[in-house]
Amino acid sequence: MSEILKALQDLPPVPKKVHTVTIQGQSLVVSLEKKLEVMKNGEDAYTWKSPTEIMLKPKTKPKTQYPILKKATKGYLFQDGDIHWPNAVAEGGETWLIEQE
Repeated sequence: MSEILKALQDLPPVPKKVHTVTIQGQSLVVSLEKKLEVMKNGEDAYTWKSPTEIMLKPKTKPKTQYPILKKATKGYLFQDGDIHWPNAVAEGGETWLIEQE
């Protein structure tokens, strides 16, 4: 039994795991927490802040587009102002225009 314990004591120490991430084609050694964060967000969501530091890219706010009924030179004429009952297309009518936020 003592031979087994002696053999276990003579084993070399287990080397620490090295965690690397690849951002824009360059590899960087990081901590386990940073590696898990990069895996969660995706490597393409990061950029280089300095030669040894990475940061999350700022998220762009999505721009919404929606149509609004506005006066136009040529547009629809509605019966009793109800947008579901267009009568004709004429000068001075209203039309649906897309506005961006």
